[in-house]
Amino acid sequence: MTDDEICYLPAVTMARMLRDRTICAREVMTAHLNRIEAHNSEVNAIVTLTADTALDEAAAADNRIARGGPVGPLHGLPVAHKDLQDTRGVRTTYGSTVYADHIPDADSLVVERMKAAGAISLGKTNTPEFGTGSQTYNAVFGPTRNPYDLTKTSGGSSGGAAVALAAGFIALADGSDMGGSLRNPASFCNVVGLRPSPGRVPTFVGNTSWLDLAVEGPMARNVADAALLLSVLAGDDLRCPRALCGDGSEFATSLIYDFNGIRVGWASSIQGLEIAPEVTEVLETHGRPALDDLNLHVFDVHPDFTGADETFRAWRGYSYLLSFSDILDGHRDELNPDVVANIEFGHSLTVSDLRSADVARVTLWQRMAVLFQDIDFLIMPVSPVPPFDVNTRWPRSINGVQQTSYLDWMRSAYWISVTGLPAISVPCGFTRDGLPVGMQIIGPPRSELSLLRFAYAAESRLGANYVRPSFKRYASKSINALANIEPDL
Repeated sequence: MTDDEICYLPAVTMARMLRDRTICAREVMTAHLNRIEAHNSEVNAIVTLTADTALDEAAAADNRIARGGPVGPLHGLPVAHKDLQDTRGVRTTYGSTVYADHIPDADSLVVERMKAAGAISLGKTNTPEFGTGSQTYNAVFGPTRNPYDLTKTSGGSSGGAAVALAAGFIALADGSDMGGSLRNPASFCNVVGLRPSPGRVPTFVGNTSWLDLAVEGPMARNVADAALLLSVLAGDDLRCPRALCGDGSEFATSLIYDFNGIRVGWASSIQGLEIAPEVTEVLETHGRPALDDLNLHVFDVHPDFTGADETFRAWRGYSYLLSFSDILDGHRDELNPDVVANIEFGHSLTVSDLRSADVARVTLWQRMAVLFQDIDFLIMPVSPVPPFDVNTRWPRSINGVQQTSYLDWMRSAYWISVTGLPAISVPCGFTRDGLPVGMQIIGPPRSELSLLRFAYAAESRLGANYVRPSFKRYASKSINALANIEPDL
């Protein structure tokens, strides 16, 4: 096989071939490192590369299996970790100049579990500062560009992970999601991003351990690969107060399921949400017909997300207050203005504000519970716009409607975050300009297995995930320096 053929093998297939010794880990790792060398300078997805260590670990993996030693479900698979994940002995910047030289002395839980399962890390993927926003750029490494059009953003905050997958640099990736950071870059880069239920993937998060807006989860090029990674990441851990019971093994089972007659709510029009016509066109001409092919009962619904904005912004602000107040006090001038704004908003919150947000969230949950009595899955856009100019911090208007902050245009993702429901972005198709568009599938509470099965069935009809990026060379600026990101209006 050629390097490119190896790099675009499904992770499930690659793992089987590694266990069968059809291919070896050193061959797999070399192919991926060659592809990174060929294309990473164009997209800036891998920002810290640990090539020598990865090759040494690949050799050790080959020796282990040759001796008949035990191997894990991710044995020999090349992965990279989002630069928000602590990696012992490997530079971890969180996308901030404050931590530009930071080297942790311990792994995060996600990294710990992927290592234990046999995955081999080849480095770190780019993220905006502290994961703030769905546009991946920072003052340490610069912006990450979309491999389907180098003039466009990758989305974020797991933008580096999404691009690394789409570009064939890695087989699997971890990501995190508060307001859409697993789903938005997956949609923009034609890969799969699953936001699990809070607690499904345990995390060490310090001061915000009891808050549930932010979750971590898998990213992959297809649904089966995402399920494979979730089977490793999920499972109880007594060190994590919100961890759900179980060991993750349920996600390693078959995804084949007959969904004949399942009720699907199609929400292409939602009060308070502007959707660009290019996105609507892809969903209506590719997404809905694909579902019809599955013999589903698909019908229009209009979910009411009243209170979702208030809730998300309040609890997001509170989480930034808990996490970053000390950094603001000592490094205000170094921080992205969106980070500063979030922390300051957190400082402005009152007990009454948080109480009001909680009441609104309970009411929203009750409305969602009523909705899911009539449907089994809900379909919505992941993002209301296709990938936009990489030098723009966020879209200033959608369909002529002004977006007043970097959060406004992300509503279709963060409204779902507030509900606590699991959601997945699946590649749906491409705009007439060749830009990827994802379809967001939302399931009932704690329904990750059925959600993955339904997404697997939908993916088989959509077929968009087989389209590889072309690395169109429209970009004129160096991607190794911070782009000329426009200031706030």
